[in-house]
Amino acid sequence: MRISNIKKEKICDQILSVLYTFYPKPVFTFTIAQEIARDEEFVKKLLLDLKKKSLVLEIKKSPSGRGYLRRTRWKLDNRAYSFYKSKQK
Repeated sequence: MRISNIKKEKICDQILSVLYTFYPKPVFTFTIAQEIARDEEFVKKLLLDLKKKSLVLEIKKSPSGRGYLRRTRWKLDNRAYSFYKSKQK
């Protein structure tokens, strides 16, 4: 089954909304997928697309500085956060 680009954009909006609520704490792909009730691989694909658009940051290291082998945390980019915050007022 294929998902239209319009629906993908709406799902990306949901992802950005989740990241906005958790800001500045980075969250794992699994957490985002649970919040929007979507498959992790699909969410990861959309997050990588958002990364190309410079809307999210990919964090591949733990807080102690050790690199993750399989996991990735995501955070809303500071410019994107400022934009969303200005639209909330």
